[in-house]
Amino acid sequence: MFFCFGITEKGIMPHNEDAMLINRQVLDNGSDEQTINAPFILAVSDGVSGERSGEIASVMSLEMIRELRYDGDTPLEECIMEIHNKLADQSRSDPETHNMQATLCGIAVDENFNIKSFNVGDSRLYRFRQGKLKQISRDQSLVQMLYDEGSITLEEKKNHVHRNIIFPVLGNLSATPKPDIIELDSMEYGDVFLLCTDGLSDYVSPLDIEEILEYAEPLQSRIGRLVTKSLEKGCKDNITIVAMVYYEDNE
Repeated sequence: MFFCFGITEKGIMPHNEDAMLINRQVLDNGSDEQTINAPFILAVSDGVSGERSGEIASVMSLEMIRELRYDGDTPLEECIMEIHNKLADQSRSDPETHNMQATLCGIAVDENFNIKSFNVGDSRLYRFRQGKLKQISRDQSLVQMLYDEGSITLEEKKNHVHRNIIFPVLGNLSATPKPDIIELDSMEYGDVFLLCTDGLSDYVSPLDIEEILEYAEPLQSRIGRLVTKSLEKGCKDNITIVAMVYYEDNE
C-alpha cells in the first residue's frame, strides 16, 4: 500500500495555475491524502506563465492522465503526446485559450509495483532516501542544457538570467515536446518520492528539503513545512507538492 499526500497553494499570486493528481483526484486548490494500492498515477502540472489559460491547461492535462487505465502495458509516452495534441487542438480552436501550455511531472505505478517517472518541462521528481535527496527528473530547460554541456557552473545555474526558459511543453503550438520516461528502482522502506512545481524547487534548497523531510512527524506536516518554507523564502509563484511513501499492509 502507498500513502500519498499533496498540497497545491496559490501563494501570493492572484490565482493558481498549478494542479495536482492523486490517483483519481485532480485538485487546483487545497490538499488531499489517500491510501491506495497499485496501479495508480500521481502527477503535478504547472501552467506556463505568460501564456493564456495556464490554469486550464494544467487541470486539463491531469484530467486526461486520470482517465488512463494504467498498467504495465500502457504506452506512457504515446499517451502523454496524445494529451499534448488535444491541448494544442483546443487552443487552436478557442481564442480564449490560444497557446495554453503546461508542464507535467509524475509517477506511474503498475499492477506489479513497477514504477516509472514521466516529465515534460521543469516540474520535478525527487527521491528522499536515508537522509539524502536526489533529483530523479531532468529539467527540460535552457540552463540545464548549458550546465550539462559545461557552459555554466551549478551556482550560475541557480541564478542565471534565463533560468525560466523551458523547452516545449504540453500544448505548445510551435514545437513538439519530448517526454522523458524513466524506469525507477523499487522503493525501499523509508523512501519518500516527492513531486513539485518550481514554486518549491526555485526557492527551497535541496539541503532545506532534506532537513524538513527528516523531521520525525507525519508526512502531511512535513509537506506543510515545505510550503511554509517556500513562502518564507519569498516565493512569487504557486506551490504544489505531492509526496508518496510505501508501507507493508499486514492485514
